[in-house]
Amino acid sequence: MNTGRLRLGLLSILLSVIVICMSVLSLLSFATSMADMRLAQRYARTVEIRYQLEKQGRQLIQQQGAVNTEIELEGYRLIIESDENGEIKTWCIEKIWQQDESIDDLWEG
Repeated sequence: MNTGRLRLGLLSILLSVIVICMSVLSLLSFATSMADMRLAQRYARTVEIRYQLEKQGRQLIQQQGAVNTEIELEGYRLIIESDENGEIKTWCIEKIWQQDESIDDLWEG
């Protein structure tokens, strides 16, 4: 009877490489899903702010009729212009832009 030794060296290296690859892929998947969740939450907050501005603007028009005003909420601005008949001429939601002043010392070349 031939009792040959079973060589597990190559098999254990192959399994180790597979485990390492699966671990890296699972970490990348987790990091991607967390980034997607943060982005979705930020987008949901933006939509919520826009809807709040829309609601405030509609309430203002119902109360006053003719409106020329700006409503600001958490970095967003709603600009409303309407005539005496209540017909809306301008209804614009925009993000308030603020210049970044933190890079004053930047070399200008």
